[in-house]
Amino acid sequence: MADSALSIRTITEADLRDFQGVMAWAFLSDPAGEDSKWLKVLEPDRAHAVFDNDEMIGTAAILSRQITVPGERQAPAGAVTVVSVKPGHRRRGVASLLMKTQLHGMHENGEALAMLWASEGAIYRRYGYGEYATSLAMLTMPTRMPFHNNVHVSDARIRQVTREEALPVMREIHELVWRRRVGWLSRVEQTWDVQLGDREVDRNGLTSYRYALHPEGYVVFRVKYAGDSGGPANELHVRELVCETDQAYADLYRFLLDMDLAASISFYTAWDDPVLHMVDNPRKVRREATDALWIRIVDVDRALPLRAYSSDVDSVLEVEDSFCPWNSGRWRFTVKNGEAAVTRTDDPADVSLDIAALGSVFLGGLRLSVLRHAHRVVEHTPGHVDALTLAFLGTREPHCPEVF
Repeated sequence: MADSALSIRTITEADLRDFQGVMAWAFLSDPAGEDSKWLKVLEPDRAHAVFDNDEMIGTAAILSRQITVPGERQAPAGAVTVVSVKPGHRRRGVASLLMKTQLHGMHENGEALAMLWASEGAIYRRYGYGEYATSLAMLTMPTRMPFHNNVHVSDARIRQVTREEALPVMREIHELVWRRRVGWLSRVEQTWDVQLGDREVDRNGLTSYRYALHPEGYVVFRVKYAGDSGGPANELHVRELVCETDQAYADLYRFLLDMDLAASISFYTAWDDPVLHMVDNPRKVRREATDALWIRIVDVDRALPLRAYSSDVDSVLEVEDSFCPWNSGRWRFTVKNGEAAVTRTDDPADVSLDIAALGSVFLGGLRLSVLRHAHRVVEHTPGHVDALTLAFLGTREPHCPEVF
């Protein structure tokens, strides 16, 4: 619980300098100043600060976004960001106060989903966020690798263009693609400046962004200069590769793999990125996985019907949610022809789980059966965990390509 000396309120423009200062202390960084990227997307009426008397000691904000869920449907979701607590004020309930204010506000507003990227993995499950709702893989591979014989590369022209020429085309392509990829987010105009910000401080010793356009896709990357007396061995660091078609995907990867003076490609992408199965020697593609998006079910009965399901099921779920008590209790979860209905019930539970486990499986990547083996899910009626696992699974791993 938060101690009695603490108070919380939405911020005003006059609070922005202190807001940045708290974040800088918490993340061990320098204050970004007026050109801060996050200021471009901050929604002040959804940003909160915690005070100890007159001193600001905690921050958090919500960005209004849409996320694609299974069934190629779009659902509103609160993107939780800039959560920070000033050193010296930890373990006083500051984060709990921020999380409670956000989640209770979303509940009152009818917003059924929240999501975040976790700076530390041990914090957010206690607030009901489910880890590994999407996964992220760092792919590293050498250039010049051939594709296997079945991969066709077209003669489509790939144009290297300026940022100004690329942006309108990229916006059009992204608008088509994000609606088909589970875990991808909508972008407002300012989001492009945040995701593809190209200030010197954003480059970490790499070049400015390079932009290449395919008729059905695009790629954005930086270059890290490297080499020795044997010649150049530059590294291509891909920021985005977005394609409307499988053909564009093959063409753009071939473009990168054949880049002159480059020795390797690095790309934070989906765990199931198809390039692993396109090259003739997949062992040369190194993958390092980590958690990405964490999902929080704010309202069980509103959230679960937002997506489509892969098979019919009829189970009673007993949900534990101490942080948002309106979710606790038993719910009859019924799916027919892909559509879900969720109602309160007094019937005996077939499966028991906490709200974080439900968030982890919501996008269809993590299997509920894995969480049963991890002692996170209890099956009371044999066969129900397997049936629920199949119902929740999607046809492709969910993936969120942008940090907010």
